[in-house]
Amino acid sequence: MSERPTPDLTITETRVYRGANVWSYDKAIHLVVDLGVLEQFPTNTLPGFTENILDLLPGLREHSCSRGRRGGFVERLNEGTWLGHVAEHAALALQQVVGHDVRRGKTRQVKGSVGVYNVVFGYIDEQVGLAAGRLAVRLVNHLVEADPAFDWDTELEEFIRRAQRTAFGPSTQAILDEAVSRDIPWIRLNQHSLVQLGQGVHAKRIRATMTSATSAIAVDIASDKDLTTSLLGAAGLPVPKQDSVRTAEQAVRVASRIGYPVVVKPLDGNHGRGVCLDLQDADDVTEAFAIAKEQSRRGVVIVESFVVGKDYRCLIIDGRVAAIAERVPASVTGDGVSTVEQLVDTANADPRRGVGHEKVLTRIKLDAAAEALVREQGLELTDVPAEGVAVKLALTGNMSTGGISIDRTFEAHPENVEIAEEAARMIGLDIAGIDFICPDITQPVRETGGAICEVNAAPGFRMHTHPTIGEPQFIAKPVVDMLFPPGAPSRIPIVAVTGTNGKTTTSRMISHVFKGMGRKVGMTSTDGVVIDERLLIRADASGPRSARMVLQNPRVDFAVFEVARGGILREGLGYERNDVAVVINVQPDHLGLRGIDTVEQLADVKAVLVEAVPRDGHAVLNADDPLVREMRRRCSGQVVWFSMEEPGSETREMIEAHCRRGGKALVLEPSERGEMIVVKHGRREMQLAWTHLLPATFNGRARMNVQNVLAAAAAAFAAGAPLHDIRQGLRTFSTSYYLSPGRLNEVDVNGVNVVVDYCHNAPGMKMLGDFVDRVGESLESGHTLSRPSRIGIIATAGDRRDEDMVELGYIAAHHFDVVIVREDEGLRGRQRGEVASHVAAGVRKAMDEGARCKQLEEVLEEIDAVRHAMSRANRGDLVVVCVDQHGAVMAELEGWSQHAHAGSGVSADNPTADPDLLPPNADA
Repeated sequence: MSERPTPDLTITETRVYRGANVWSYDKAIHLVVDLGVLEQFPTNTLPGFTENILDLLPGLREHSCSRGRRGGFVERLNEGTWLGHVAEHAALALQQVVGHDVRRGKTRQVKGSVGVYNVVFGYIDEQVGLAAGRLAVRLVNHLVEADPAFDWDTELEEFIRRAQRTAFGPSTQAILDEAVSRDIPWIRLNQHSLVQLGQGVHAKRIRATMTSATSAIAVDIASDKDLTTSLLGAAGLPVPKQDSVRTAEQAVRVASRIGYPVVVKPLDGNHGRGVCLDLQDADDVTEAFAIAKEQSRRGVVIVESFVVGKDYRCLIIDGRVAAIAERVPASVTGDGVSTVEQLVDTANADPRRGVGHEKVLTRIKLDAAAEALVREQGLELTDVPAEGVAVKLALTGNMSTGGISIDRTFEAHPENVEIAEEAARMIGLDIAGIDFICPDITQPVRETGGAICEVNAAPGFRMHTHPTIGEPQFIAKPVVDMLFPPGAPSRIPIVAVTGTNGKTTTSRMISHVFKGMGRKVGMTSTDGVVIDERLLIRADASGPRSARMVLQNPRVDFAVFEVARGGILREGLGYERNDVAVVINVQPDHLGLRGIDTVEQLADVKAVLVEAVPRDGHAVLNADDPLVREMRRRCSGQVVWFSMEEPGSETREMIEAHCRRGGKALVLEPSERGEMIVVKHGRREMQLAWTHLLPATFNGRARMNVQNVLAAAAAAFAAGAPLHDIRQGLRTFSTSYYLSPGRLNEVDVNGVNVVVDYCHNAPGMKMLGDFVDRVGESLESGHTLSRPSRIGIIATAGDRRDEDMVELGYIAAHHFDVVIVREDEGLRGRQRGEVASHVAAGVRKAMDEGARCKQLEEVLEEIDAVRHAMSRANRGDLVVVCVDQHGAVMAELEGWSQHAHAGSGVSADNPTADPDLLPPNADA
C-alpha cells in the first residue's frame, strides 16, 4: 500500500436533480464514481495529497464535514478518507470560489459495489455545478499522479470564466435575491436573463430590468432619442436642443444652427456606445458622425447641444425615484512613476472589475477612442503622468466603459426628483433610467442649467446596488413590490399524488373537484399534460419537466401533479414544494431499476413528496399501508389519514387518537345502508357521501376506486375545498372514457360486458381481481341457465423483474376462466415473446394448483388479442382488457359494436373512433 497508485477515479453516471430528491431537499448534482484501485488508498496513504489540495483549494479548510465544526474536513483528510468524498468537497469548494454559497453534500457507497460511490452535492447554477464536479475529479486524479496536460491555473481560470458566462448579471441577481427573501419562486427560462417569478396565473417575467409590465411602446420611444426629446420638451421638461440627421453634411449644418459645442450620438444606441461629446467644430462633427452611425441600427444620428455638468443617473421604479448615482468617466491618477498603460493595468487588477457586467465594475479598455482622448490631454499611453494628475480615458460616465459611481440618492433637490419622475411618466416606463447633465444635482436644474439628455429602458442596477463610493441602495425591493404588492400571492396550490397504483385516477378526481369549483387546473399524468381540461401533450407526463410546464402556464391557478418513481430518481421533483402530498400505497413494482431493489427503498423514493410539504401544508397518507404510515415521521406539516379499515381495528384506534389531538382523517363507517365516507376533524364528524352512490366505485364493488375516492377527498379537504364541492365533484366523476380514459372504463359491446383498465402489475391485479370477482358474482346471479365466462387479457411492461411477471400471471389465473397473454408495443429491452412467456408461466403454475383459469392463450399483439377475446365471448360474459394503447382498443371495441348493430351506435360510455372526437385526455 506504500506504492503510489495510478489515478483511476472516473465518473460513470451523472444526474441533475432540479428539485427535491431522494438525496437532499435542495437541488443537487449526483455523480456515480468508480474509484478503481484508489479504493485501496485513502488520503492518509497518499504522501503530500492533503497539503497539496489545501494549497490549491484553501476554502476546504472552512468545511466542517460531519464533524460540525470548522476544519472538520481537514481532520478527515488527515485521518484518511476516500477520494470520492474528497471529490464531493472539492466540487463544493470550486463553486464557492465563484461566489456560489453551497455547502451541502454527501458521499455514500453504492450498495453491493466495491469502490463505487454516490457523490451528491448542491448547486446554484446547473452548468457550474456540473463543471465543478468534473474538474474536482480531474484535480483528485492529478494530485494522485501529476498529469503533464493538467495546468491548475488554466483549468481554474476557465472554470471561473464559465461561471461568469452563465451567471446572472447584477441587476437580475438583485431582483432574484429579493424574490427569494420573500419566498417567491422563480424559474430560469433561457440561458440568459429571462426569468419567471411566481407560478401559473400569478407569474411575472423579467429580463434584466425589463418586466412583463414594461410597455413595448415605451421601450420603442426610449430607443428613439429624437422622439424622446420631443415628448419631454413638449411636456415642459428641460432637454437639450437637437435634431436627427443621416449624413455628415446634415450633422454639420445642424451643429452650426444649434451652436457649438455639440454632442453626436446614435439615435438608437445604448451603453454609451458611439456617443461623442464636446465637439467644437465641423471637423469634429464629421469625424464623430461616422462613429455614431456605426452604432446606430437604423443609420440615424442625433446632433444636440452639449450641456456642461456632471453626469447623474436617476432610477425611477413604478413612478418614484428609487436611487440617484453620479457617474464619473473612467480615469486614472498619476503617481509620477507608472505610465498610463501601467496605471490602467493596476486599476483593472481591482477584483471588483470584470468583463462587461459580470462584476460590480467593468475593466477599462484602452481602445482607439481612449488613446485619442489621452492624446488630446497631451499624453501618450507610454507617458508617465505627474503625481496627482487625472487622465481621462472616456468621455461618458457609463459603468460599461469603466466608469465609477457615487451614490447621491438623498442629496437630490426635490424639484429635480419631480422632473425625473415626470420624464418616466411621459415615456411610460415602469422602470426607467433618467440621465441628467447638470452642474449640481442638489440645486434646481432649471436655475443652474442642465437637461435630461437620455431616457433608458432596462437601466442597469449595479451603479446603485454596488456604488464605488457611498451606500448601496436596495432597489430590488420596489421592483418586487411593483410586481407582487404586499399580500399578493406568487404561488399556486400544488397537490402532488404518488403511489404504486391509483395515481392517475386519484389525480383526475382531485382535478375534477377543483374544476367544478371554477379553478383553472393544470394536471400532469401518465396520459399527458392537461390545462383546464384541454390536452396539451399526449405522453407520459408524470415527471418534473411536465410539472414545470404547468407552473409556467399563465392560465393555471391550481396544479395537480401525478408524480412517478422514475421522474423522482431521474431529476427529483420539478418544483420546490407541494402544499398537499398524497401517497396512496407502496407495493412491489418497478423493483430492480435505478438501484431500487426493495419495496422499502421504493417507499423512500415516494416519501420525497412528503418531505417537500411545508409547515403549513398537508400529507395525505394511507393509514392501512405500513410503509405509507411510516412516512408521517418525514412530514413537516399536518398529516391527514385515510383508511378503509373497520371501526375497532388497530388502524382506526390510531386515527381516533390522532383526531382527538385535533387531527384530520377520512374513514368508512359501515351501516345497513352501506358505507358512509366520514370526514373527521378533531372531535367533529361530517358525513361526505355513500360509497355505493359514487359512480366511480361501481356500487362500491371497485374497492380500488373506493380507496382512490378517500385519497382524493382527503386531498381536496386538505387543500381547502368545501365539503359540498367535494361531494359534488365525486358524485359527478365517473370512470367513463371521457373522464378517465384507460382506467376502469366499462363498455357494453353487443351484450358482452367489457372493462378496459391500465392494470400492469401484480398488486394492481389483486385489486382488479377483487373487482372482477364482485362483478362476476353479480353477473352470475342474473344468469340461471349458464355461468358467464370471465376472460382476461393481461400484460406487463418489459422493465419489470421476471418474478414480478410470473406473479402477475399467477394472480390473474385465480380470477379469470380464460387468460389471454399479450405484450406491450414497447418491449423495453426484451425480446418479442419473452414477457409473455414469463406471464404465461405464472398462469400455468396457478392452473396446476387448481386455480379458476382453465384455458391459457398467447396473442402477442394487443388489437389481435382484443379481437380474439371478443370473437369467443358470448352475451353476458365479462371481458377485462388490461391495455397499453387504450385509444386504439376503445376504437376497436366500437368497431365490433357498429358491425353488429349496422351503425346503430354503442353505449353512452363508448367513445367514437374518430381521433379528432376523442376526449381531451385520451391517448388516441
